[in-house]
Amino acid sequence: MLYPVIICGGAGSRLWPASREKHPKPFLPLPDGQCLLQKTLLRAIRLQGVKDVLTVTNQELFFTTEDIYQEVKKPKDCELNYILEPFGRNTAAAIASAALHLLRRHGPEAIMLVLPADHLIQDEGAFAEATRQACLLAQEGLLVTFGIKPTHAETGFGYIEADTSRNTEHGLRVKRFVEKPDHATAQSYCAAGNFYWNSGMFCFQAGALISEMRAHAPEILDAVEVTLDASPARDNEKLLRLDATSFKKVPDTSIDYALMERSHRVATVPCTIGWSDIGSWSAMCELVEADQDGNRLTGDTVSHSAFNNFVHSPDRLTALVGVQDLIVVDTPDALLITHKEHAQDVKHIAGMLKQSGHEAYLTHRTVHRPWGTYTTVEEGERFKIKRIVVKPGASLSLQMHHHRSEHWIVVSGVALVINGDSELMLNSNESTFIPAGHQHRLANPGVIDLVLIEVQSGDYLGEDDIVRFDDKYGRA
Repeated sequence: MLYPVIICGGAGSRLWPASREKHPKPFLPLPDGQCLLQKTLLRAIRLQGVKDVLTVTNQELFFTTEDIYQEVKKPKDCELNYILEPFGRNTAAAIASAALHLLRRHGPEAIMLVLPADHLIQDEGAFAEATRQACLLAQEGLLVTFGIKPTHAETGFGYIEADTSRNTEHGLRVKRFVEKPDHATAQSYCAAGNFYWNSGMFCFQAGALISEMRAHAPEILDAVEVTLDASPARDNEKLLRLDATSFKKVPDTSIDYALMERSHRVATVPCTIGWSDIGSWSAMCELVEADQDGNRLTGDTVSHSAFNNFVHSPDRLTALVGVQDLIVVDTPDALLITHKEHAQDVKHIAGMLKQSGHEAYLTHRTVHRPWGTYTTVEEGERFKIKRIVVKPGASLSLQMHHHRSEHWIVVSGVALVINGDSELMLNSNESTFIPAGHQHRLANPGVIDLVLIEVQSGDYLGEDDIVRFDDKYGRA
């Protein structure tokens, strides 16, 4: 049986400001309305024989991932399982965790199909055929990569050099992996005919991967085994939350460097599947149809004497006059303007924001929580105003703040509120005041979203001013 393993993580820094560390690239909606994570899940469950999908992601992204998966129509007999990392440790740790987990549940011959959640594949028929070929190679004990036939001299990807003297029936043996080349070297790779883009997708038997890691990366495998032994599964093994203390000791490195570049049992399946890693705004703009002036515009946008620009402006009007070859990305709390030739350099801005501790690297103005979302509407000295949306049946933790008081006003829906020793049921246009130091909780007992406005006031309004006493999502 084939077990897709979806790896969902990474900040997608070249797609800032739409992509943030706590709302990364896999969650970004494409022009057709679906996000990359949804497309990855759909691609996985449409493969023949798939009954079980394992997702490896950060524990802070789990509830958003679940919400996104709920929008995907899947067969009733298809199970969704999770491994939750307390923090990122790169792909070697993520894939080793998945392999050991599947080995323990399904045995060494379980075939893993590793799929990064931030890739776009437009030819699913070709992808399914490439997966079939990869599974046949995996059954021979090989570690299989998916090599994308290059269409141009790309310097943003690593390459795989195939050994044409060692062809197999279903693919090619790999001679070496090559780091991202300069333009002249990339041109020579394209001309050679036996170089392929390294897609970051893999297929192998769980037992074969573990055996090769034990030979070439034992320090990673040993640390991951210790972590899994210290990490009890929940919900009949559907949810495995990795132990943070043990996981911190796992070396932080990629599966390519830790294993693929060292193993002698690596093969590749050359394929043309309409693949893109959507690695920059230049790649994103190719998904939008150009108008008569070459502009590719999304959202509420107007232009005059403007040519060959890309605009992403879903929330407010953006106007272009007399400019060309620009990328403009507007979000509620950040605006990006760059020349198309410098699209890859956006990552430097994200890096500068991270280094300075600026919140625009981490989160959007709208922040996702397991119970719903909150949006910061306005803030200033000693006050902050939020719009809070609580999903039906969900509730915030029983909590207390030392430095701020809160005033809740219900906009729509019904709110069940614990405020100190009182329990209240609030309807639209009703409110309650919560002094600093009071234990309180907000819940939605209704069948529609609860929407309310929260007005905070106090000396300190940071999100870390919170003491949780009880929480249904395990955060207390």
